[in-house]
Amino acid sequence: MNPMTLKAERRQTASRGELRKLRKHGRVPGVIYGKGVEGAMPVAVDVKDLQMLLSTHPHAVLELDVAGLGKENVLMSDVQRDSMSRDVLHVDFHKINLNESIKAPVRLEVSGKSAGEREGGLLQLVLHEMEVECLPKDLPDSIVLEIDNLLVGDTLTVADIRFPEGVMPTMDPDTVVAAILAPQKEMSAEEADAAGDAAEENESQAKTAARVE
Repeated sequence: MNPMTLKAERRQTASRGELRKLRKHGRVPGVIYGKGVEGAMPVAVDVKDLQMLLSTHPHAVLELDVAGLGKENVLMSDVQRDSMSRDVLHVDFHKINLNESIKAPVRLEVSGKSAGEREGGLLQLVLHEMEVECLPKDLPDSIVLEIDNLLVGDTLTVADIRFPEGVMPTMDPDTVVAAILAPQKEMSAEEADAAGDAAEENESQAKTAARVE
């Protein structure tokens, strides 16, 4: 599978005011770093192109086409966002060698519905992505979790997942990825009142104990 292409342009190291102006004109500042890159190369990319990639293939291998400098194979390694608006403020591109293994996060997807869910259990997805190691050409868009046979109380660990050929997880095999929880029983009005009375009594006892201390 050929890497997706993202166009970029070289930029000069800029002040905060200049970076704000760059963003105002629909560009996102970033840097390229890695083998063969002296220091970090400042670049800028189109915000719409970047947002489309982040929504569809956030961890994909990319071919960054820098105007006047040529193409570099990269991974997006860090995306900084505004804490309020969630707008992208800055992005780091890690230069990679297509013939060398890489470590990268991959999205997890659930396939089907478990036997436990059909009995009223609740699916808890503990991890939404996991790090794997593989050649760039083998990096999958996502990894499918097969949960059909899970019963209430069962868990799915890293060791239970079928990975594509050439793809290896970097996490401990015993790490829990998903679990089927028992359905929570709804309390009757009488049970709710009893629970409330018990909570009030516990609070009263705690206050009394605090005064004694």
